[in-house]
Amino acid sequence: MYKNILVPVAPHHPANTKEAIALAQLLKAEGGKITLISVLESIPGYATQYLPADQLEKTKEKTKARLVEDAQGISDATVKVLTAGGSAGATVVEYAKTHDMDLIIIASHKPGLQDYFLGSTAARVVRHADCAVHVIR
Repeated sequence: MYKNILVPVAPHHPANTKEAIALAQLLKAEGGKITLISVLESIPGYATQYLPADQLEKTKEKTKARLVEDAQGISDATVKVLTAGGSAGATVVEYAKTHDMDLIIIASHKPGLQDYFLGSTAARVVRHADCAVHVIR
């Protein structure tokens, strides 16, 4: 059983988010905590000038609202919901390290050609995390 479980959720919410949350509930030790996090990739400065002034804040709020909605299925009050900015893989790994996570449950898609050249977020997390990682496909 795990005390601190991190569940990264893609902002576009893949279909297996509910599976990841259900697994986190099963693997959580009594008194343990589950953290849901969505990482919003950074937008280059030259592109942000074409967005409405409050667009980034609205996107962050909308993403957090979706996480709160997902968290309502968790049976107890030991869940934390947050958003972060940056590179998804690096941000998840860094958050896990600095907050003493002992398990990351991350959803993955079937890799396509692009993933073989660039690598998927799940693959980066598996390679660099200091804690256990469970990948759901």
